[in-house]
Amino acid sequence: MKFNVPDMSCGHCVAAIEKAVAAADPQARVTIDLGHHTVEIASALPQENLIRTLADAGYPATPVS
Repeated sequence: MKFNVPDMSCGHCVAAIEKAVAAADPQARVTIDLGHHTVEIASALPQENLIRTLADAGYPATPVS
């Protein structure tokens, strides 16, 4: 699942997102493209859960189709 995360702008943001996703799903694989403000997550969790996880970490996200 790929998400647009416009508020992500630095290494601290990347670390916070990785930590939040790992807390929700330790088996998840996270790929972040800081330049394009996108986060790709391979997880068994539903998309809605991942969107909520990112928002709770302070990074509102929208799905990229």
